[in-house]
Amino acid sequence: MHTLRALFVSSRPLSWVNTAFPFAAAYLTTTREIDLAAVVGTLYFLVPYNLAMYGINDVFDYASDLRNPRKGGVEGALLDPRWHRLVLWLSGILALPFVVYLVIVGNPESWAALAVSLFAVVAYSAAGLRFKERPVLDSLTSSTHFVSPAVYGLLLAGATWTPALFALLVAFFLWGAASHAFGAVQDVVADREGGIDSIATVIGARRAVRLSVVLYLLAGILLLATDWPGPIAAVFALPYVVNALPWWRVTDETAPTANRGWRRFLWLNFATGFGVTMLLIAYALLEPSAPCAC
Repeated sequence: MHTLRALFVSSRPLSWVNTAFPFAAAYLTTTREIDLAAVVGTLYFLVPYNLAMYGINDVFDYASDLRNPRKGGVEGALLDPRWHRLVLWLSGILALPFVVYLVIVGNPESWAALAVSLFAVVAYSAAGLRFKERPVLDSLTSSTHFVSPAVYGLLLAGATWTPALFALLVAFFLWGAASHAFGAVQDVVADREGGIDSIATVIGARRAVRLSVVLYLLAGILLLATDWPGPIAAVFALPYVVNALPWWRVTDETAPTANRGWRRFLWLNFATGFGVTMLLIAYALLEPSAPCAC
């Protein structure tokens, strides 16, 4: 039971939907059917993908996590060293059959997207790469974690690429980068004590918050260029802006207080996900035979 609990917490169950939903939404709105590829892909991005992404992070971040008071729960496991080897092995073993199947049913374009996704998962945390310690690249890589499942789903399903679809994906990518930058603010003190560079430790907590607000707003503006009813989703950027604004003047010393905003962010994602789901249903009803370009 202790082993299962360690694996469960390390996989960040609150975040499972953040990677499974983009794939499922992209694939289903393109194919308009639930087939084996849809089921396997959704299951892969639901659990094995998150165990790999967060488990690898927990292993290689253990030293700095010891100094971080928010680690040890749903926001991040403090993974006991006795589980490190097991988590690394299972991260690969559990993902392997899913990846093999997805490669078999895929095409060269989807293979490339899947390869980028897998590389980003490893490169963010693993020793020798540690993209999470390369400011700006850390936010870009983190955003790739969440956007790549959608890109992979679109390529696997053979979506028609339109300017509206590109606008949607870029908006999603900016949202992901904004969220990472804001999330990094709360860890400024702990990261500096642990010798970890991040976008927030380098540019400062205040600038990181302001950057995240700007990126959220740009994401909302881009959504106005999507096909109807996609522009309605532009309003979903506003709650994230409002959530970050109380820390507009935050200092590096008071940066840990941004954890309150991060906790709201975690639950805000569920409300936003519900809204996006309603828009996708509306899109499917309005364009029952059209390829996804929402």
